[in-house]
Amino acid sequence: MTLFRKPVSVKGALLLLLLPAGIGLMAIAWLVHGLLLERMSREFVESRLKDEVAFLEHHIRQAEGKIDMLQTGDYFEEVFHHAFAIQSPTQTVISPESWRPILSPLLQSDQQKSIRVHNAETSNSPSDILAYRKSFIVNNTPITVIVSEDLGALQNSQAELHAWTAIVSILLIFLLVGIIWFGINLSMRPVVSLQAALKQLQSGEISRINAQAPEEFRPLVQQLNQLLDSLDQRLERSREALANLSHSVKTPIAAVRQVLEDTSRPLDNDLRHEMGSRLSDIGKQLEAEMRRSQFAGPQVGKSAYPVKQARDLLWMLGRLYPEKSFELSTSLTEESRWPIEEHDLNEILGNLLDNAGKWSAQCVELSLEQHNDLAHIIVTDDGSGVAENERVYLGQRGRRLDEQTPGHGLGLAIVRDIVARYEGNAAFSAGSKGGLKALVEISI
Repeated sequence: MTLFRKPVSVKGALLLLLLPAGIGLMAIAWLVHGLLLERMSREFVESRLKDEVAFLEHHIRQAEGKIDMLQTGDYFEEVFHHAFAIQSPTQTVISPESWRPILSPLLQSDQQKSIRVHNAETSNSPSDILAYRKSFIVNNTPITVIVSEDLGALQNSQAELHAWTAIVSILLIFLLVGIIWFGINLSMRPVVSLQAALKQLQSGEISRINAQAPEEFRPLVQQLNQLLDSLDQRLERSREALANLSHSVKTPIAAVRQVLEDTSRPLDNDLRHEMGSRLSDIGKQLEAEMRRSQFAGPQVGKSAYPVKQARDLLWMLGRLYPEKSFELSTSLTEESRWPIEEHDLNEILGNLLDNAGKWSAQCVELSLEQHNDLAHIIVTDDGSGVAENERVYLGQRGRRLDEQTPGHGLGLAIVRDIVARYEGNAAFSAGSKGGLKALVEISI
């Protein structure tokens, strides 16, 4: 059983964090105030006592050490409002007389500094005092002077001031609670508007979230809108694929049905060949649309390991084209990830490498790099290449520049479709070894 439950709301979390922090800081400030107040009071009292000792020393030197010539008694008590003691070898003066039990022991001390006395057990005299003692010689006569002050009244004043500080601190804590609550509610207004926008989105009133979110929530809104765009694109692709498939296979199916329904003619070899051709067209179209429907496009949370996938594809193509060499060059590590759906990256790499493997003479080179938030995929071969005026046709669906090599003319078209969904770019140029160079750039 846990003592503290995790807050279920942002408001609760902020209050749970800020309120104890504010109370703790107020308590620390109150304690520091008490320490500083006591220190400042003691330094102030010590300074006054030193000045008064210096004043008495000045008068004693003027009287050439004759204490009986000084105006003592009520005069010093009325002027200084402090107790004092003056001692010479022949005379000791202590005023007021009630302080004698506590000041007499200090006259016998050798300390030439401030002396603090706590909890002194004397009658008719304070129990807590601060005194300053100084000894000097006048005309070969040793003189000792002590001036002291009762700290009881001062401590009572300090305690009263400290208590008022505590009361003010408590009031400030309540004010802080109100400010925190107001600040939290003010800060959560964009979240409320975002919640309302999500409800409108769910009810179909809007198609995208346009809430004025603060900077911290803008990435969330952008990701949600991107997710909605991705879902719409996939739905549109599915509808487009179904429409294309329906339109494409309608004519071959009608032709095959006509042949099968014509009972006047036997199924000779020519008819069988024609039906097989029509069914092959249907199969090709089905394969193409099935592959297109699998393109995911940018998806939140999806990523791929380009180096691992490239090595697997190169190994497989090396078995498919054993007479040719497939090489990989990259500065990426095995743990490097690209925000590209794994199946999409496989289609890009697989189609580019397969196309290069078909047309290369001996070697195919694959380069994977990442520069300035751009993923670079470069595939080059040492084949005969493609004429510059014909490169513009590369990637057109069903367009083949050479009919001698088996294929359907869909590989580079699929690459262009996938790269376009990632808002990337696919370009073809002459390779360094005379073949074709394919460059794909995708923002990551």
